[in-house]
Amino acid sequence: MKILIKTKVNQSLHNVWKGFNLSLFKALSPPFPPVIVRQFDGCLEGDIVHLELNFILFKQDWISSIIEQKTTDSKIYFIDEGTTLPFFLKYWHHQHTMLSEESGTVIIDEITFNTPFILTDYLMYPLLYLQFLYRKPIYKRYFQ
Repeated sequence: MKILIKTKVNQSLHNVWKGFNLSLFKALSPPFPPVIVRQFDGCLEGDIVHLELNFILFKQDWISSIIEQKTTDSKIYFIDEGTTLPFFLKYWHHQHTMLSEESGTVIIDEITFNTPFILTDYLMYPLLYLQFLYRKPIYKRYFQ
């Protein structure tokens, strides 16, 4: 399954890239499930992000590795891939792209995921889509 969400912000590419840090990461976390950041190395190739998701009755680890990061004059992107995922996910690939435009930057969240069963792929799609749609106003506020 694929999700693609674009958000235009009024900051330069350099400022947006500089803002991709732990503070933004925490701001982007949705209210449910509550997340504890166990490790956040950053957004460069080889970095690790380790989260603990609290579903009240149980907790799940989510560990992703940054497998690629590239910077050009007009585009910066990095890709995180899940290495340890919550039970409801089998595959996770998230490309974060920042594209320079004349009047700011477009942030693109491009997610590819699979669950253990095709039926649950379709059930998870709207939930994950809404989780990432939740980020749009946060990006806009953060990068005013």
